[in-house]
Amino acid sequence: MAMGDGESREPLQIWGRLSSINVRKVVWCAQELGLAFQRTDAGGRFGVVQTPAYRELNPNALVPTIETDDDDAAGGRFRLWESNVIVRYLSARHSPGELYPEPLPARFDAERWMDWQQTTLNPAGREAFIQWVRTPAERRDAAAAERSARAAEPLFARLDAHLATRAFMGGERFTMADIPIGCEAHRWFGLPAALYSPPAWPNLERYFAALRARPGARGALDLGLE
Repeated sequence: MAMGDGESREPLQIWGRLSSINVRKVVWCAQELGLAFQRTDAGGRFGVVQTPAYRELNPNALVPTIETDDDDAAGGRFRLWESNVIVRYLSARHSPGELYPEPLPARFDAERWMDWQQTTLNPAGREAFIQWVRTPAERRDAAAAERSARAAEPLFARLDAHLATRAFMGGERFTMADIPIGCEAHRWFGLPAALYSPPAWPNLERYFAALRARPGARGALDLGLE
């Protein structure tokens, strides 16, 4: 039996552990959209991703992966991986004109920030997270963590400046762009206070507080880091 088969499956299946920033994006997006879904822990200590059944879903053996009742090109259930692409797909499928902006300038402004999160912001700050959260104290590379923090700080300052004149990344409405950016802010503000104190970014802090207050963000932005 292929993964995801079964009479009781939800229309949307999500594979991935919530300790993953990329899985949190997808879960938050699904909750914002009010979608029923079934999530299966996978990756990290849960394993699963190296099994033949999972690699059939996602040959990269990474999380997240989704499967939906939409037909794929061969007439089967549609499978998709890459977190920001999944957020785009769910937003376009279930919230055109809202989470997924329809005017091209607004849509590609959102796309731009989503790509920037994945290609610029996340790589800059990832090592600080790995060293300060996921690495035992006796094995930490303090210099690598500091370099990562110093690389990420001007990028968060750029976000703070951008948010000085708008409520959300694209203006006054919450869109798909806010999901990856909000998950990145969640990870940064969640770094251990004993090891790192971020500069004051009042606009980013106000923005993140507004995101955390959204009902759809529960179970995503209110989690501790691990």
